[in-house]
Parts: sequence; C-alpha cells; structure tokens
Amino acid sequence: MRKTYGSGGKALVAVDDVSFSVQPGEILGLLGPNGAGKTTLIKCILRLVEPDAGAVRLFGEDFSQRRNEMYRLVSAVLEGARNTYWRMTVRENLAFFAGLQGISPRRRRAFHDELIERFGLTEKATTPVNELSTGMKQKVAVACAFARETPVLFLDEPTLGLDLHASYTLRHELKQLAADHHRTIVLSSHDMDVVRDLCQRVIIVQRGRVVVDDQVANLMALFRTEAYTIRLAGAAGDDVRRRLEERFVISDWQTEGGETRFDATVADAGQLYDMIDVLRSSGLALAGISRSEPDLAQVFLRVTQGESAAVKEVAR
Repeated sequence: MRKTYGSGGKALVAVDDVSFSVQPGEILGLLGPNGAGKTTLIKCILRLVEPDAGAVRLFGEDFSQRRNEMYRLVSAVLEGARNTYWRMTVRENLAFFAGLQGISPRRRRAFHDELIERFGLTEKATTPVNELSTGMKQKVAVACAFARETPVLFLDEPTLGLDLHASYTLRHELKQLAADHHRTIVLSSHDMDVVRDLCQRVIIVQRGRVVVDDQVANLMALFRTEAYTIRLAGAAGDDVRRRLEERFVISDWQTEGGETRFDATVADAGQLYDMIDVLRSSGLALAGISRSEPDLAQVFLRVTQGESAAVKEVAR
C-alpha cells in the first residue's frame, strides 16, 4: 500500500510500500509516533482514502475494486469520527448497524443485550447517544462495530477518552468478545498497556514504513533491557536533558520542588555508569536510583528513536 499527498519537492509520503497480513482470529496492534501514517494506512485499507497503489485481500479475495462487498466483511471505529447516530438511543444504534448487515434486531436481541452489559451500558440503553459522556460514546461505537457481526474489525484508538477503569474493562471485553466470536481485529493505539494486553502481534510504523513486525513476546525478549527511575538532588537544565537524550533512551522527565526525576532505559550496567558520569560532569548529584521492569513502551521508544541494529535484527 502506498499513499502520497502533494507532488514534486513538497510531496509527503504518508504510507510507503506497507505490506502485512493478519491471521483469522488474530488481534494485531498498530503502533507509531504521531504522524507516522497509522490512521492514513487504515483509511487506505478501508478505501476511505484512495491509495496511489496497493491491494486489499480478505480471505484470499482481492476487494480493491469491490468496496461495497468489502464493507460487508469489515467494521471500523475511527478516531475523531462520529461513529454512531447521536439522536438515536444506544439500543437503537445497535439495531440500526445490525440491520445494515441484514441482521434482524429481534433475532439478535440477546446478543445486543450481551453487548450492552459487557460494555457497561445497561443503565444507558434507552438514552440518546448525544447525552452520554465521551467515554460512553466510545463504548457505544465499539459495541456497534461488534453488532454488525463482521469477521474483521478495525479499531483506531478504541480507548481514547476512557478513564483508567473504563479502559481496563473495555480491554477485557474486547479480548473476550474476539475470542468468543472469533473476530479478527486490527487495533491502533497510543496506549502501550492496551497493545500489550490485547495483541498477539505488533507492527510499528515510522515515517510511513513498517520498521517492526513481530510477536509481542519476541519483541520483549529481543529488546531485553534494564529500566531505571533516576532522581537528582537538584533541577537539571535543558542542556543536561539534551546531552542525555543524545546517548540514552529517556522518558517521563519531570522537575518539581527543586528535584528532577526521569526514567532511563539502558542496555547494560556499563551504559548506566556512563549516564551517571554525564550527570556528575554536569555538577548534579544523585538522590536515588530504583530499578523498574521494562515494558512495551521501552521497546517502542528504542525502535522509534533509531536503534537501527536492533530493528534490523527484528526484521530478520
């Protein structure tokens, strides 16, 4: 798949020869920095944006020129889009989207009841969607995608706008529904916990290209690192931060009450000592170091911050 906006010297390649496959019943995570091309890629696959080149095959058939037929097999929840009808109630939306597939709402009422209960919408079932909170609207949109009963779902930032508890609940129900009804899901998210909890496999997109395509467990093993939270007895300036970021993977930088705190991911103890030397040469004393477990967020940072040797190893 390829998509370019503009032409000549001002051309922007949003999707650069991306190719991947998804197995039936698999939940695939799509990760990438802002502007990496994730949403454009999804819209190209769904033919909401016309790609310059590329084909979409579902169950072995090419649907590139058969958009309406493809929509019988695919549902989607898109970030920033009004995915439901706000003047209709929650239950009416479920019935409407099921009806688009030729599914009788009466025949599937028990399934709609299940969706309403699973997504915590029981008390809001007869409430117009425009009266719901942002998080509730998002849950209704995901429920409607399942109500269409298509074998494939694209979910673009499905936990956006949800609080911590609602996000955890939605993740649990998504995983259960996908398993119970054998749904294939392509999921785009900025939330590493969502991807780690839901996905068997992850694709990382950067500058429109796929730079990593592997099982989550394999990535975690390959990028085995040591993660530390470091506290400094003093406020570190921007120059110190830049020096550190040039050599190490640094995140969650905070300065408060005259103390600077940040997370650092290093390959080994030698790198940690090198970092401490940089801090000492800047006149900063350590207030404390604690070790933490590395997670998918650290893997993502290492890939997108240009650890080319490790990325090449993944691609083998």
